[in-house]
Amino acid sequence: MVNPEIPSWRKTVQSEIVAVSVYSDRALVTRRGVVDLTGIEQELVITPVPMTLETESVRVSGAGTVGVRLVGVSSDRIYTTEPVGERVAYLTRQIQQLEAEKRHLQAQVDALALQSSFIEGLREKTEEPFSVSLSRKNLSLSETLDFLNFLGSQYSEYAIASGECKTQQQELDKQLQALHTSLQKIQTPHPKESFNLVVAVEVTGEGEFELELSYLVNRASWTPLYDLRFNTTSDIVHLSYLAEITQSSGEDWIGANLTLSTAKPGLGTLPPKLEPWYIDAPLPQRVRRRFEAQPPLLPSIPEPPASTGRADWEEQDEVTEDSLIPAEIVTAEVSKEGSVVTFKLNGGGNIPSDGAPHKTTIFNDDYPCSFDYVAMPRLVSFAYLQANVTNSPNGATLLPGKANIFRDNVFIGTTQLDNIAPGQEFKLNLGIDEGLKIERDLVERVVDKRLISNQRRITYTYRLIITNLLDKEVNLKLTEQLPVSRNEQIKVRLSRSNPQIQLGEMGILEWQLTLPPQERREVYYQFNVEHPPELTVVGLDI
Repeated sequence: MVNPEIPSWRKTVQSEIVAVSVYSDRALVTRRGVVDLTGIEQELVITPVPMTLETESVRVSGAGTVGVRLVGVSSDRIYTTEPVGERVAYLTRQIQQLEAEKRHLQAQVDALALQSSFIEGLREKTEEPFSVSLSRKNLSLSETLDFLNFLGSQYSEYAIASGECKTQQQELDKQLQALHTSLQKIQTPHPKESFNLVVAVEVTGEGEFELELSYLVNRASWTPLYDLRFNTTSDIVHLSYLAEITQSSGEDWIGANLTLSTAKPGLGTLPPKLEPWYIDAPLPQRVRRRFEAQPPLLPSIPEPPASTGRADWEEQDEVTEDSLIPAEIVTAEVSKEGSVVTFKLNGGGNIPSDGAPHKTTIFNDDYPCSFDYVAMPRLVSFAYLQANVTNSPNGATLLPGKANIFRDNVFIGTTQLDNIAPGQEFKLNLGIDEGLKIERDLVERVVDKRLISNQRRITYTYRLIITNLLDKEVNLKLTEQLPVSRNEQIKVRLSRSNPQIQLGEMGILEWQLTLPPQERREVYYQFNVEHPPELTVVGLDI
Protein backbone atom coordinates (compact mmCIF):
# COMPACT_ATOMS: atom_id res chain seq x y z
CA MET A 1 0.00 0.00 0.00
CA VAL A 2 1.09 3.56 -0.66
CA ASN A 3 1.86 5.59 2.44
CA PRO A 4 -1.01 8.12 2.89
CA GLU A 5 1.41 10.71 4.23
CA ILE A 6 2.89 12.04 0.99
CA PRO A 7 6.11 14.03 1.52
CA SER A 8 6.20 17.61 0.25
CA TRP A 9 8.77 16.81 -2.43
CA ARG A 10 6.36 14.28 -4.00
CA LYS A 11 3.16 15.53 -5.61
CA THR A 12 0.27 13.58 -7.15
CA VAL A 13 -0.89 14.81 -10.58
CA GLN A 14 -4.63 14.48 -11.23
CA SER A 15 -4.75 13.39 -14.86
CA GLU A 16 -7.38 12.19 -17.32
CA ILE A 17 -7.32 10.24 -20.57
CA VAL A 18 -7.56 12.68 -23.48
CA ALA A 19 -6.72 10.48 -26.49
CA VAL A 20 -6.52 6.79 -27.39
CA SER A 21 -5.10 5.19 -30.53
CA VAL A 22 -6.43 1.64 -30.91
CA TYR A 23 -4.45 -0.98 -32.81
CA SER A 24 -5.35 -4.55 -33.66
CA ASP A 25 -4.04 -5.97 -30.37
CA ARG A 26 -3.24 -2.99 -28.12
CA ALA A 27 -3.82 0.73 -27.64
CA LEU A 28 -1.75 3.86 -27.08
CA VAL A 29 -3.24 5.94 -24.24
CA THR A 30 -2.45 9.63 -23.69
CA ARG A 31 -3.09 11.31 -20.33
CA ARG A 32 -2.79 14.96 -19.37
CA GLY A 33 -2.81 16.68 -15.99
CA VAL A 34 -2.05 20.16 -14.63
CA VAL A 35 -0.18 20.63 -11.35
CA ASP A 36 0.93 23.70 -9.33
CA LEU A 37 4.62 23.43 -8.46
CA THR A 38 6.33 25.16 -5.52
CA GLY A 39 9.93 24.49 -6.55
CA ILE A 40 10.76 21.74 -4.05
CA GLU A 41 9.16 18.84 -5.91
CA GLN A 42 11.39 15.93 -6.88
CA GLU A 43 8.74 13.41 -8.02
CA LEU A 44 5.40 13.70 -9.79
CA VAL A 45 3.08 10.70 -9.29
CA ILE A 46 0.35 9.58 -11.71
CA THR A 47 -2.00 7.04 -10.15
CA PRO A 48 -3.48 4.63 -10.86
CA VAL A 49 -2.65 3.17 -14.26
CA PRO A 50 -3.70 -0.40 -15.17
CA MET A 51 -1.67 -3.59 -14.97
CA THR A 52 -2.05 -4.09 -18.72
CA LEU A 53 0.41 -1.23 -19.21
CA GLU A 54 3.70 -2.04 -20.96
CA THR A 55 6.15 -0.27 -18.65
CA GLU A 56 8.87 0.10 -21.28
CA SER A 57 6.46 2.06 -23.49
CA VAL A 58 5.92 4.97 -21.06
CA ARG A 59 6.85 8.41 -22.43
CA VAL A 60 6.49 11.77 -20.65
CA SER A 61 6.62 15.39 -21.79
CA GLY A 62 5.16 18.70 -20.67
CA ALA A 63 5.22 22.48 -20.68
CA GLY A 64 4.33 25.28 -18.28
CA THR A 65 5.16 28.63 -16.74
CA VAL A 66 8.08 27.20 -14.77
CA GLY A 67 11.20 25.41 -15.95
CA VAL A 68 11.03 21.67 -15.33
CA ARG A 69 13.58 19.03 -16.19
CA LEU A 70 12.22 15.49 -16.65
CA VAL A 71 14.91 13.20 -15.27
CA GLY A 72 13.28 9.76 -15.60
CA VAL A 73 10.21 7.64 -15.00
CA SER A 74 9.62 4.46 -12.98
CA SER A 75 6.65 2.37 -11.86
CA ASP A 76 5.44 1.06 -8.49
CA ARG A 77 2.87 -1.69 -8.04
CA ILE A 78 -0.03 -0.78 -5.71
CA TYR A 79 -3.17 -2.45 -4.38
CA THR A 80 -6.37 -0.49 -3.87
CA THR A 81 -10.06 -1.15 -3.39
CA GLU A 82 -11.96 -0.15 -6.50
CA PRO A 83 -14.95 2.22 -6.06
CA VAL A 84 -17.78 0.46 -7.87
CA GLY A 85 -20.86 2.62 -7.22
CA GLU A 86 -20.80 4.67 -10.42
CA ARG A 87 -19.78 1.70 -12.53
CA VAL A 88 -22.57 -0.46 -11.12
CA ALA A 89 -25.11 2.29 -11.84
CA TYR A 90 -23.84 2.67 -15.41
CA LEU A 91 -24.03 -1.07 -16.13
CA THR A 92 -27.45 -1.34 -14.46
CA ARG A 93 -28.84 1.43 -16.69
CA GLN A 94 -27.49 -0.33 -19.80
CA ILE A 95 -29.03 -3.66 -18.68
CA GLN A 96 -32.41 -2.03 -18.03
CA GLN A 97 -32.35 -0.35 -21.45
CA LEU A 98 -31.52 -3.60 -23.28
CA GLU A 99 -34.16 -5.53 -21.32
CA ALA A 100 -36.76 -2.92 -22.33
CA GLU A 101 -35.73 -3.36 -25.98
CA LYS A 102 -35.99 -7.13 -25.57
CA ARG A 103 -39.53 -6.84 -24.13
CA HIS A 104 -40.52 -4.63 -27.05
CA LEU A 105 -39.19 -7.23 -29.52
CA GLN A 106 -41.02 -10.01 -27.69
CA ALA A 107 -44.26 -8.03 -27.99
CA GLN A 108 -43.67 -7.82 -31.75
CA VAL A 109 -43.02 -11.58 -31.94
CA ASP A 110 -46.25 -12.29 -29.99
CA ALA A 111 -48.24 -9.98 -32.28
CA LEU A 112 -46.83 -11.70 -35.38
CA ALA A 113 -47.64 -15.13 -33.91
CA LEU A 114 -51.22 -13.97 -33.30
CA GLN A 115 -51.52 -12.73 -36.87
CA SER A 116 -50.05 -15.99 -38.19
CA SER A 117 -52.54 -17.99 -36.09
CA PHE A 118 -55.38 -15.93 -37.54
CA ILE A 119 -54.23 -16.74 -41.09
CA GLU A 120 -53.94 -20.43 -40.13
CA GLY A 121 -57.50 -20.39 -38.77
CA LEU A 122 -58.71 -18.65 -41.90
CA ARG A 123 -57.12 -21.37 -44.01
CA GLU A 124 -58.73 -24.16 -41.98
CA LYS A 125 -62.18 -22.55 -42.04
CA THR A 126 -62.12 -21.83 -45.78
CA GLU A 127 -60.56 -25.11 -46.94
CA GLU A 128 -63.82 -27.09 -47.17
CA PRO A 129 -65.98 -24.22 -48.61
CA PHE A 130 -63.32 -23.59 -51.25
CA SER A 131 -63.28 -27.27 -52.23
CA VAL A 132 -67.07 -27.32 -52.55
CA SER A 133 -67.10 -24.06 -54.55
CA LEU A 134 -64.44 -25.38 -56.91
CA SER A 135 -66.29 -28.65 -57.48
CA ARG A 136 -69.52 -26.76 -58.22
CA LYS A 137 -67.56 -24.27 -60.37
CA ASN A 138 -68.76 -21.33 -58.24
CA LEU A 139 -65.15 -20.07 -58.05
CA SER A 140 -62.79 -19.59 -60.92
CA LEU A 141 -59.22 -20.96 -60.88
CA SER A 142 -57.79 -17.42 -60.93
CA GLU A 143 -59.79 -16.46 -57.81
CA THR A 144 -58.53 -19.57 -56.05
CA LEU A 145 -54.93 -18.80 -57.01
CA ASP A 146 -55.31 -15.21 -55.77
CA PHE A 147 -56.49 -16.47 -52.39
CA LEU A 148 -53.68 -19.03 -52.15
CA ASN A 149 -51.12 -16.36 -53.08
CA PHE A 150 -52.56 -14.11 -50.36
CA LEU A 151 -52.18 -16.86 -47.73
CA GLY A 152 -48.64 -17.67 -48.90
CA SER A 153 -47.47 -14.05 -48.95
CA GLN A 154 -48.87 -13.42 -45.46
CA TYR A 155 -47.19 -16.55 -44.06
CA SER A 156 -43.89 -15.50 -45.67
CA GLU A 157 -44.14 -11.91 -44.43
CA TYR A 158 -44.90 -12.94 -40.83
CA ALA A 159 -42.18 -15.60 -40.85
CA ILE A 160 -39.50 -13.20 -42.12
CA ALA A 161 -40.49 -10.45 -39.66
CA SER A 162 -40.57 -12.92 -36.76
CA GLY A 163 -37.14 -14.29 -37.75
CA GLU A 164 -35.64 -10.78 -37.82
CA CYS A 165 -37.07 -10.02 -34.36
CA LYS A 166 -35.65 -13.27 -32.95
CA THR A 167 -32.24 -12.51 -34.46
CA GLN A 168 -32.27 -9.11 -32.75
CA GLN A 169 -33.28 -10.81 -29.50
CA GLN A 170 -30.30 -13.15 -29.75
CA GLU A 171 -27.97 -10.18 -30.26
CA LEU A 172 -29.49 -8.46 -27.22
CA ASP A 173 -29.02 -11.67 -25.18
CA LYS A 174 -25.31 -11.67 -26.04
CA GLN A 175 -24.95 -8.03 -24.97
CA LEU A 176 -26.92 -8.67 -21.77
CA GLN A 177 -24.76 -11.66 -20.92
CA ALA A 178 -21.60 -9.56 -21.31
CA LEU A 179 -23.07 -6.78 -19.16
CA HIS A 180 -24.22 -9.20 -16.42
CA THR A 181 -20.75 -10.78 -16.40
CA SER A 182 -19.12 -7.36 -16.02
CA LEU A 183 -21.58 -6.40 -13.27
CA GLN A 184 -20.97 -9.60 -11.35
CA LYS A 185 -17.23 -9.15 -11.70
CA ILE A 186 -17.08 -5.63 -10.28
CA GLN A 187 -19.57 -6.42 -7.48
CA THR A 188 -17.29 -9.18 -6.19
CA PRO A 189 -15.01 -7.55 -3.55
CA HIS A 190 -11.37 -7.94 -4.43
CA PRO A 191 -8.30 -5.73 -4.23
CA LYS A 192 -7.44 -4.02 -7.48
CA GLU A 193 -3.84 -4.23 -8.61
CA SER A 194 -2.45 -1.27 -10.54
CA PHE A 195 0.66 0.84 -11.14
CA ASN A 196 1.89 4.17 -9.89
CA LEU A 197 4.03 6.01 -12.43
CA VAL A 198 6.67 8.16 -10.80
CA VAL A 199 8.33 10.92 -12.84
CA ALA A 200 11.59 12.27 -11.37
CA VAL A 201 11.85 16.02 -11.96
CA GLU A 202 14.03 19.03 -11.25
CA VAL A 203 11.95 22.22 -10.77
CA THR A 204 13.46 25.72 -11.02
CA GLY A 205 10.70 27.65 -9.22
CA GLU A 206 6.98 28.15 -8.68
CA GLY A 207 4.40 27.90 -11.44
CA GLU A 208 1.88 25.80 -13.30
CA PHE A 209 2.99 22.77 -15.29
CA GLU A 210 1.02 20.54 -17.66
CA LEU A 211 2.31 16.96 -17.75
CA GLU A 212 1.56 14.67 -20.72
CA LEU A 213 2.01 10.94 -20.40
CA SER A 214 1.58 8.17 -22.99
CA TYR A 215 1.80 4.40 -22.71
CA LEU A 216 0.72 1.19 -24.45
CA VAL A 217 -1.88 -1.12 -22.91
CA ASN A 218 -2.86 -4.66 -23.89
CA ARG A 219 -6.35 -6.23 -24.09
CA ALA A 220 -7.57 -3.64 -26.56
CA SER A 221 -8.40 -4.20 -30.22
CA TRP A 222 -10.70 -3.29 -33.08
CA THR A 223 -11.97 -5.04 -36.19
CA PRO A 224 -13.51 -3.61 -39.37
CA LEU A 225 -17.21 -4.20 -40.01
CA TYR A 226 -19.27 -3.26 -43.07
CA ASP A 227 -22.87 -2.89 -44.14
CA LEU A 228 -23.36 -3.11 -47.91
CA ARG A 229 -26.78 -2.13 -49.26
CA PHE A 230 -27.69 -2.77 -52.91
CA ASN A 231 -30.66 -1.70 -54.96
CA THR A 232 -31.02 -3.77 -58.12
CA THR A 233 -32.79 -0.88 -59.88
CA SER A 234 -29.73 1.39 -59.61
CA ASP A 235 -25.99 1.08 -60.19
CA ILE A 236 -25.00 2.24 -56.70
CA VAL A 237 -24.06 0.36 -53.54
CA HIS A 238 -24.24 2.18 -50.21
CA LEU A 239 -21.34 1.20 -47.93
CA SER A 240 -21.22 1.88 -44.19
CA TYR A 241 -17.66 1.55 -42.89
CA LEU A 242 -17.81 0.56 -39.21
CA ALA A 243 -15.41 -0.31 -36.44
CA GLU A 244 -16.00 -2.74 -33.59
CA ILE A 245 -13.82 -1.75 -30.62
CA THR A 246 -13.26 -4.04 -27.63
CA GLN A 247 -11.16 -3.32 -24.57
CA SER A 248 -10.65 -4.70 -21.06
CA SER A 249 -7.44 -2.82 -20.30
CA GLY A 250 -8.58 -1.92 -16.78
CA GLU A 251 -9.45 1.75 -17.35
CA ASP A 252 -12.48 3.33 -19.03
CA TRP A 253 -12.00 5.63 -22.00
CA ILE A 254 -14.58 8.33 -21.33
CA GLY A 255 -14.72 11.43 -23.52
CA ALA A 256 -11.38 10.57 -25.15
CA ASN A 257 -10.47 11.37 -28.74
CA LEU A 258 -10.31 7.95 -30.40
CA THR A 259 -8.18 7.12 -33.41
CA LEU A 260 -7.72 3.82 -35.23
CA SER A 261 -4.62 3.19 -37.29
CA THR A 262 -3.23 0.50 -39.58
CA ALA A 263 0.17 0.73 -37.88
CA LYS A 264 1.49 -2.62 -36.57
CA PRO A 265 3.52 -1.91 -33.41
CA GLY A 266 3.40 -5.56 -32.35
CA LEU A 267 5.60 -6.91 -35.17
CA GLY A 268 8.83 -5.47 -33.76
CA THR A 269 11.70 -3.94 -35.72
CA LEU A 270 13.80 -6.98 -36.71
CA PRO A 271 12.87 -9.34 -39.54
CA PRO A 272 12.46 -13.01 -38.55
CA LYS A 273 15.48 -15.29 -38.90
CA LEU A 274 15.26 -18.24 -41.28
CA GLU A 275 16.37 -21.63 -39.97
CA PRO A 276 17.67 -24.43 -42.26
CA TRP A 277 14.88 -26.22 -44.17
CA TYR A 278 15.84 -29.90 -44.20
CA ILE A 279 14.54 -32.57 -46.58
CA ASP A 280 15.50 -36.23 -46.70
CA ALA A 281 14.60 -39.61 -48.16
CA PRO A 282 12.52 -41.98 -46.01
CA LEU A 283 14.56 -44.21 -43.72
CA PRO A 284 14.60 -48.00 -44.31
CA GLN A 285 11.96 -49.86 -42.31
CA ARG A 286 14.44 -51.46 -39.88
CA VAL A 287 16.25 -48.19 -39.23
CA ARG A 288 12.92 -46.37 -38.73
CA ARG A 289 11.88 -48.85 -36.00
CA ARG A 290 15.15 -48.28 -34.18
CA PHE A 291 14.64 -44.52 -33.98
CA GLU A 292 10.88 -44.18 -33.75
CA ALA A 293 10.95 -43.99 -29.94
CA GLN A 294 13.59 -41.25 -29.91
CA PRO A 295 12.78 -37.53 -30.09
CA PRO A 296 13.37 -35.84 -33.46
CA LEU A 297 16.88 -34.53 -33.99
CA LEU A 298 16.05 -31.94 -36.64
CA PRO A 299 15.15 -28.45 -35.50
CA SER A 300 11.55 -27.44 -36.17
CA ILE A 301 10.78 -24.65 -38.58
CA PRO A 302 9.64 -21.57 -36.63
CA GLU A 303 6.06 -20.48 -37.13
CA PRO A 304 5.58 -17.14 -38.86
CA PRO A 305 4.75 -14.21 -36.60
CA ALA A 306 1.06 -13.79 -35.88
CA SER A 307 -0.65 -11.27 -38.10
CA THR A 308 -1.69 -8.13 -36.27
CA GLY A 309 -4.58 -5.92 -37.08
CA ARG A 310 -4.69 -3.10 -39.45
CA ALA A 311 -6.19 0.08 -38.18
CA ASP A 312 -6.97 2.74 -35.60
CA TRP A 313 -10.17 4.68 -35.45
CA GLU A 314 -12.05 7.08 -33.20
CA GLU A 315 -15.56 6.63 -31.78
CA GLN A 316 -18.43 9.08 -31.70
CA ASP A 317 -20.17 10.53 -28.63
CA GLU A 318 -23.37 8.93 -27.45
CA VAL A 319 -26.13 11.04 -29.02
CA THR A 320 -29.64 11.44 -27.56
CA GLU A 321 -32.35 11.04 -30.20
CA ASP A 322 -34.80 13.87 -30.82
CA SER A 323 -38.13 12.77 -32.21
CA LEU A 324 -38.28 15.76 -34.55
CA ILE A 325 -34.68 16.09 -35.69
CA PRO A 326 -32.97 13.15 -37.44
CA ALA A 327 -29.75 12.00 -35.79
CA GLU A 328 -26.48 12.97 -37.43
CA ILE A 329 -23.86 10.25 -37.79
CA VAL A 330 -20.36 11.41 -36.87
CA THR A 331 -17.86 10.27 -39.45
CA ALA A 332 -14.08 10.13 -39.51
CA GLU A 333 -11.26 12.08 -41.05
CA VAL A 334 -9.16 9.72 -43.16
CA SER A 335 -5.43 10.30 -43.50
CA LYS A 336 -2.56 8.24 -44.87
CA GLU A 337 1.21 8.35 -44.35
CA GLY A 338 3.06 5.72 -46.31
CA SER A 339 1.26 2.43 -45.74
CA VAL A 340 -0.40 3.53 -42.48
CA VAL A 341 -4.02 4.68 -42.64
CA THR A 342 -5.74 6.41 -39.71
CA PHE A 343 -9.39 7.21 -39.05
CA LYS A 344 -10.12 10.05 -36.67
CA LEU A 345 -13.61 11.12 -35.60
CA ASN A 346 -14.61 14.72 -34.97
CA GLY A 347 -15.84 13.96 -31.47
CA GLY A 348 -15.14 12.10 -28.25
CA GLY A 349 -15.67 8.44 -27.51
CA ASN A 350 -16.85 6.38 -24.55
CA ILE A 351 -15.42 2.86 -24.44
CA PRO A 352 -15.71 1.25 -21.00
CA SER A 353 -13.33 -1.50 -19.94
CA ASP A 354 -16.01 -4.20 -20.10
CA GLY A 355 -14.75 -6.50 -22.87
CA ALA A 356 -17.96 -5.96 -24.85
CA PRO A 357 -17.89 -4.90 -28.52
CA HIS A 358 -18.71 -1.23 -29.16
CA LYS A 359 -19.55 -0.17 -32.71
CA THR A 360 -18.83 3.19 -34.26
CA THR A 361 -19.34 4.54 -37.77
CA ILE A 362 -16.27 5.60 -39.70
CA PHE A 363 -18.03 6.90 -42.80
CA ASN A 364 -20.86 6.23 -45.25
CA ASP A 365 -20.40 6.46 -49.00
CA ASP A 366 -21.93 5.41 -52.32
CA TYR A 367 -19.88 3.32 -54.76
CA PRO A 368 -20.57 2.66 -58.45
CA CYS A 369 -21.26 -0.95 -59.33
CA SER A 370 -22.48 -3.16 -62.15
CA PHE A 371 -24.36 -6.45 -62.01
CA ASP A 372 -23.63 -9.76 -63.70
CA TYR A 373 -25.24 -13.17 -63.51
CA VAL A 374 -23.55 -16.56 -63.28
CA ALA A 375 -25.24 -19.92 -63.82
CA MET A 376 -24.17 -23.58 -63.68
CA PRO A 377 -27.30 -25.43 -64.87
CA ARG A 378 -25.74 -28.87 -64.47
CA LEU A 379 -25.68 -28.25 -60.69
CA VAL A 380 -28.39 -25.64 -60.00
CA SER A 381 -31.29 -24.46 -62.15
CA PHE A 382 -30.98 -20.89 -60.91
CA ALA A 383 -28.86 -17.89 -61.81
CA TYR A 384 -26.81 -16.09 -59.15
CA LEU A 385 -26.47 -12.32 -59.07
CA GLN A 386 -23.01 -10.78 -58.62
CA ALA A 387 -22.09 -7.14 -58.08
CA ASN A 388 -18.86 -5.64 -59.40
CA VAL A 389 -17.98 -2.77 -57.06
CA THR A 390 -15.16 -0.26 -57.51
CA ASN A 391 -13.56 1.39 -54.50
CA SER A 392 -13.12 5.14 -54.92
CA PRO A 393 -9.63 6.04 -56.27
CA ASN A 394 -9.43 8.83 -53.69
CA GLY A 395 -11.12 6.87 -50.92
CA ALA A 396 -9.90 4.83 -47.99
CA THR A 397 -8.55 1.31 -48.05
CA LEU A 398 -11.22 -1.22 -47.10
CA LEU A 399 -9.53 -3.42 -44.56
CA PRO A 400 -10.26 -7.15 -44.21
CA GLY A 401 -13.45 -7.68 -42.22
CA LYS A 402 -16.96 -9.07 -42.05
CA ALA A 403 -19.62 -7.49 -44.30
CA ASN A 404 -23.40 -7.75 -43.93
CA ILE A 405 -25.09 -7.67 -47.34
CA PHE A 406 -28.58 -6.27 -47.96
CA ARG A 407 -30.35 -6.43 -51.32
CA ASP A 408 -33.41 -4.21 -51.76
CA ASN A 409 -33.46 -3.76 -47.94
CA VAL A 410 -33.53 -7.54 -47.38
CA PHE A 411 -30.65 -9.14 -45.48
CA ILE A 412 -29.24 -11.96 -47.63
CA GLY A 413 -26.10 -13.00 -45.73
CA THR A 414 -22.54 -12.15 -44.81
CA THR A 415 -19.21 -12.30 -46.58
CA GLN A 416 -15.58 -11.59 -45.77
CA LEU A 417 -13.92 -8.65 -47.50
CA ASP A 418 -10.24 -8.85 -48.35
CA ASN A 419 -7.93 -5.86 -48.27
CA ILE A 420 -9.28 -3.56 -51.03
CA ALA A 421 -7.09 -0.66 -52.13
CA PRO A 422 -8.44 2.66 -53.50
CA GLY A 423 -9.52 2.21 -57.11
CA GLN A 424 -9.60 -1.59 -56.84
CA GLU A 425 -12.60 -3.58 -58.12
CA PHE A 426 -14.08 -6.42 -56.12
CA LYS A 427 -16.99 -8.85 -56.50
CA LEU A 428 -19.85 -9.58 -54.11
CA ASN A 429 -22.28 -12.48 -54.39
CA LEU A 430 -25.91 -11.44 -53.89
CA GLY A 431 -27.63 -14.81 -54.00
CA ILE A 432 -30.22 -16.33 -56.33
CA ASP A 433 -32.20 -14.08 -58.68
CA GLU A 434 -35.36 -15.64 -60.10
CA GLY A 435 -35.49 -13.00 -62.82
CA LEU A 436 -33.60 -15.46 -65.04
CA LYS A 437 -35.27 -18.77 -65.81
CA ILE A 438 -32.96 -21.61 -66.91
CA GLU A 439 -33.97 -25.00 -68.30
CA ARG A 440 -31.56 -27.84 -69.14
CA ASP A 441 -32.58 -30.93 -71.13
CA LEU A 442 -30.80 -33.99 -72.51
CA VAL A 443 -32.35 -34.01 -75.99
CA GLU A 444 -30.34 -36.89 -77.43
CA ARG A 445 -28.29 -39.86 -76.30
CA VAL A 446 -27.15 -42.12 -79.15
CA VAL A 447 -25.00 -45.26 -78.93
CA ASP A 448 -23.57 -46.09 -82.35
CA LYS A 449 -24.53 -49.61 -83.38
CA ARG A 450 -21.34 -50.19 -85.31
CA LEU A 451 -17.84 -49.68 -84.07
CA ILE A 452 -15.74 -46.85 -85.46
CA SER A 453 -12.03 -47.70 -85.55
CA ASN A 454 -12.81 -50.46 -83.07
CA GLN A 455 -14.22 -47.90 -80.64
CA ARG A 456 -17.66 -47.61 -79.08
CA ARG A 457 -19.08 -44.08 -79.47
CA ILE A 458 -21.83 -42.49 -77.33
CA THR A 459 -23.18 -39.10 -78.35
CA TYR A 460 -24.84 -36.68 -75.90
CA THR A 461 -26.72 -33.53 -76.93
CA TYR A 462 -27.92 -30.94 -74.42
CA ARG A 463 -30.18 -27.93 -74.84
CA LEU A 464 -30.25 -24.96 -72.47
CA ILE A 465 -33.09 -22.41 -72.54
CA ILE A 466 -32.46 -19.09 -70.79
CA THR A 467 -35.34 -16.62 -70.40
CA ASN A 468 -34.76 -13.07 -69.17
CA LEU A 469 -37.92 -12.15 -67.24
CA LEU A 470 -36.48 -8.80 -66.15
CA ASP A 471 -37.17 -5.39 -67.65
CA LYS A 472 -33.49 -4.71 -68.25
CA GLU A 473 -30.58 -6.13 -70.21
CA VAL A 474 -28.40 -8.57 -68.30
CA ASN A 475 -24.97 -10.15 -68.75
CA LEU A 476 -24.78 -13.86 -68.00
CA LYS A 477 -21.79 -16.17 -67.65
CA LEU A 478 -23.16 -19.63 -68.44
CA THR A 479 -20.96 -22.55 -67.43
CA GLU A 480 -21.38 -26.20 -68.38
CA GLN A 481 -19.10 -29.17 -67.87
CA LEU A 482 -18.02 -32.21 -69.90
CA PRO A 483 -16.64 -35.37 -68.25
CA VAL A 484 -12.85 -35.55 -67.99
CA SER A 485 -11.20 -38.87 -68.80
CA ARG A 486 -8.66 -40.31 -66.41
CA ASN A 487 -8.00 -43.28 -68.68
CA GLU A 488 -6.06 -42.91 -71.91
CA GLN A 489 -8.41 -45.40 -73.64
CA ILE A 490 -11.44 -43.17 -72.98
CA LYS A 491 -11.72 -40.11 -75.21
CA VAL A 492 -14.12 -37.18 -74.68
CA ARG A 493 -14.57 -34.69 -77.55
CA LEU A 494 -16.75 -31.65 -78.00
CA SER A 495 -18.32 -32.20 -81.43
CA ARG A 496 -20.36 -28.98 -81.80
CA SER A 497 -21.83 -26.08 -79.87
CA ASN A 498 -24.15 -23.17 -80.61
CA PRO A 499 -23.08 -20.47 -79.95
CA GLN A 500 -19.71 -21.89 -80.92
CA ILE A 501 -17.18 -22.17 -78.11
CA GLN A 502 -13.82 -23.75 -77.37
CA LEU A 503 -13.50 -26.47 -74.74
CA GLY A 504 -11.64 -25.13 -71.70
CA GLU A 505 -9.49 -26.86 -69.11
CA MET A 506 -11.03 -29.69 -67.07
CA GLY A 507 -13.97 -29.96 -69.47
CA ILE A 508 -15.34 -26.47 -68.79
CA LEU A 509 -17.62 -24.74 -71.33
CA GLU A 510 -18.24 -21.07 -70.71
CA TRP A 511 -20.50 -18.70 -72.66
CA GLN A 512 -20.68 -14.93 -72.13
CA LEU A 513 -24.23 -13.96 -73.08
CA THR A 514 -26.06 -10.65 -73.21
CA LEU A 515 -29.83 -10.98 -72.97
CA PRO A 516 -32.15 -8.07 -73.75
CA PRO A 517 -35.24 -7.73 -71.52
CA GLN A 518 -37.90 -10.43 -71.95
CA GLU A 519 -35.72 -12.37 -74.43
CA ARG A 520 -35.48 -16.16 -74.71
CA ARG A 521 -32.15 -17.69 -75.77
CA GLU A 522 -31.25 -21.30 -76.59
CA VAL A 523 -27.81 -22.87 -76.24
CA TYR A 524 -26.85 -26.29 -77.63
CA TYR A 525 -23.79 -28.45 -77.23
CA GLN A 526 -22.92 -32.00 -78.19
CA PHE A 527 -20.04 -34.25 -77.14
CA ASN A 528 -18.86 -37.79 -77.79
CA VAL A 529 -17.42 -40.43 -75.47
CA GLU A 530 -15.34 -43.13 -77.23
CA HIS A 531 -13.88 -46.23 -75.63
CA PRO A 532 -13.06 -49.87 -76.46
CA PRO A 533 -16.22 -52.01 -76.39
CA GLU A 534 -14.83 -54.36 -73.78
CA LEU A 535 -14.06 -51.47 -71.40
CA THR A 536 -16.66 -50.43 -68.83
CA VAL A 537 -16.86 -46.67 -68.26
CA VAL A 538 -17.45 -45.59 -64.65
CA GLY A 539 -18.81 -42.19 -63.64
CA LEU A 540 -20.74 -41.37 -66.81
CA ASP A 541 -23.97 -40.89 -64.86
CA ILE A 542 -25.14 -37.71 -66.57
